[in-house]
Amino acid sequence: MVTALVQFPLPASVSRDKAAELFKGSAPKYRDLPGLVRKYYVFNAEASTGGGIYLWKSREDAERTYTAEWKRMIRERYGAEPRITYFDTPVVVDNATGEISSDL
Repeated sequence: MVTALVQFPLPASVSRDKAAELFKGSAPKYRDLPGLVRKYYVFNAEASTGGGIYLWKSREDAERTYTAEWKRMIRERYGAEPRITYFDTPVVVDNATGEISSDL
């Protein structure tokens, strides 16, 4: 599995409520997306930063999503280019389901 950390600066005027409104507007696009296990929208008011933490089945699944068109959509919606950092995710602890999963 792969975790992608996507971050982008937000205008200082964007509040948590406004960010949540924007995030909710894009959330349906990620339902049933091939290879996406889970997505968390994140907001940091102190740093005026928004983004997402995505758990993917593979990096290839992530890269199929993070196209030039997707980056343009982020830029238009939030006003900045996204920065994407990938992490290998060999083990996941899910306390909601009580499961520990591993791709090893």
